[in-house]
Amino acid sequence: MKILVLRFSSIGDIVLTTPVVRCLKAQLTDSEIHFLTRRSYSPLLAHNPNIHKIWYFEKNVSEIIGPLQNENFDFVADLHCNWRSYRLRMALGRPSAGFPKLNLKKWLLVNAHIHLMPNQHVVDRYFKSVERLGVYNDMKGCEIFIPPNKTLDDASLPEIFRKGFIAMVIGAKHFTKQIPESLAIDIIQRLPLPVLLIGGKEDYEKGVKIAREAGNRVYNACGRYSLLRSASALRLSQLVITGDTGMMHMAAALHKKIIVIWGNTVPDFGMGPYLPGYEHLVTHCEVAGLSCRPCSKLGYKQCPKRHFRCMTDQDVTRIAQTAYEWLTLKI
Repeated sequence: MKILVLRFSSIGDIVLTTPVVRCLKAQLTDSEIHFLTRRSYSPLLAHNPNIHKIWYFEKNVSEIIGPLQNENFDFVADLHCNWRSYRLRMALGRPSAGFPKLNLKKWLLVNAHIHLMPNQHVVDRYFKSVERLGVYNDMKGCEIFIPPNKTLDDASLPEIFRKGFIAMVIGAKHFTKQIPESLAIDIIQRLPLPVLLIGGKEDYEKGVKIAREAGNRVYNACGRYSLLRSASALRLSQLVITGDTGMMHMAAALHKKIIVIWGNTVPDFGMGPYLPGYEHLVTHCEVAGLSCRPCSKLGYKQCPKRHFRCMTDQDVTRIAQTAYEWLTLKI
């Protein structure tokens, strides 16, 4: 079978599709798996041995409709499920299926704090799109493939990092998912190992400020590494501290110990680290009792209430203590 998988964005969502891709390839004899995404995210999939061909577009999916129609796919698995992916499915005219996105239940949780979300990860819902093909979840989790030329050599890091370090992800697409400077500094000053900061170019100045306040035990890698080299840095680390970010999902794919600091979003959306059988590797840190949380299923440029208590009220002592426990615990 020739199968097209659709997921246009973003980093974490694409990482979360890898179990479906792997199971399609393994469970359907002689299958040929194609994947369509935005060009900027294609490096995440470029080295995945389960994918025969990656298709991508720059701005609009209409750029690629003609060439995809010529492929005559046997099936289209829609793991994006919005009007753009639906339009593409109709244009291709091939058998297809999506997955339950649960937008109404998410809306109720955000806007009315009525919790009707199932206790089910989005990866398990993704598999609904391939149910009719007889494909099932092998429960092996997500994957990220890092080629040798994208592998970070710890010799390139400051000497104090070569005996172990903690990776802290300070970048995120939405501000209300980001670990703020003051919280990052407070946590870092209590940690037993040096800290490597991970983020994009837009996070570089934030990283400079954190490093200046937290001391010479901090290496600001924001904007220095590509996506895959950042993943390699996560792989080298002893522990990952992160918000609800794409890097969180990369860390889970690498089976790292993870401390997740939740801001405006909640694990109840079913989008936390996906580690079937290894859930014990994750510690969730949330500020309980905030009536305004969750305020969005995605995030905002600033806190709608202007106080940002979901981050500023985090229990720093607990986070640091958890880090100590994780670093001494052998898994």
